[in-house]
Amino acid sequence: MTDQTERFRTEAGPEGVARPQAGRRARTDGGPRPLPAPRPLGGVRRWPRTFAHRLTTPLPGVRALARLAREGLLRPSGQDLHTIADLPFAPGPQPLPGPGEVALTWVGHASWVIRIGGLTVLADPVWSRRIFGTPARVTPVGVRWEDLPHIDAVVISHNHYDHLDAPTLKRLPRDTALLVPAGLAPWCRRRGFTHVTELDWWEAVELPAPDGGVVRFDFVPAHHWSKRGLTDTCRSLWGGWVLTAPPAADDTPGHRLYFAGDTGYGHWFTEIGDRYPGIDLALLPIGAYEPRWMLRPVHLDPEEAVRALGDLRARRMAPMHWATFLLSAEPPMEPLRRARAAWAATGRPREDLWDLPVGGSRVLGEG
Repeated sequence: MTDQTERFRTEAGPEGVARPQAGRRARTDGGPRPLPAPRPLGGVRRWPRTFAHRLTTPLPGVRALARLAREGLLRPSGQDLHTIADLPFAPGPQPLPGPGEVALTWVGHASWVIRIGGLTVLADPVWSRRIFGTPARVTPVGVRWEDLPHIDAVVISHNHYDHLDAPTLKRLPRDTALLVPAGLAPWCRRRGFTHVTELDWWEAVELPAPDGGVVRFDFVPAHHWSKRGLTDTCRSLWGGWVLTAPPAADDTPGHRLYFAGDTGYGHWFTEIGDRYPGIDLALLPIGAYEPRWMLRPVHLDPEEAVRALGDLRARRMAPMHWATFLLSAEPPMEPLRRARAAWAATGRPREDLWDLPVGGSRVLGEG
């Protein structure tokens, strides 16, 4: 067990060694905490047998699962399935970002192609048509695998099958850098990957950027859980990622992205916003939320996603985790309608809601 894991039993997060990037310097007058020094890449680490003490709420028991089956709320009703044809799918060419820019393409569900600091990063890549225990995807993959540029790194939020897809990872060269939650490195190494780094919450690593400097990857908490087999509940950690691009030549801070992975609503968003000020874009899940009595602790609904954006003090939001796999009972098009309505109610600029179609792209420009 690491010293940091032990501290989590009594406090919200570890003390970090100050090494903030230029332009993101933390204040000492009650402002954001200094960022921790990045950890070395790779290495074998020891972790506790379980991360169940990190759960925000208890996991559902047998009675809850029986109620779910009894009420038949596992998938949308038959009368709602006709709206699958309305799900947005508009693949296009992937943009090549210029200096100081970050380009993003939504592959579908929680999968993204992120081009930042000269690196190409995949987030929770799932290119499979079908995942274990779930009907086949209802929209095609937004980017053909053969159209991807060279992949420099992959970030994984947790080990659920719709976020950690073994057939997709199998397509990657085994020396691809994998950045994964604590406890998940052995799974990756058993599949031949040689550059695997696992992190605890509030830990970070840096990868050299071809454009100069480094791209920083911070692993942050989420209100979720992990499980892949019958006996491994919460044996590995879960979370999201904050990606920070290198500063510009004039020391202007590089763009900062937050990829939430999979999460319910709760206090972690405020803490993430405190520690990582100036988030330019938050990739937030808006689907797989019904029935609420079951899924509220672990999945945001659209209104909660917009609220979480405010807690993060982020400027822009890109919805995800919908329009791909039918994981729950809400109508297929409802997440987008509700997200747009919740956004409009805040008075935020409409252009700051990046409600992309599957396969769509946007570019964060300089400044």
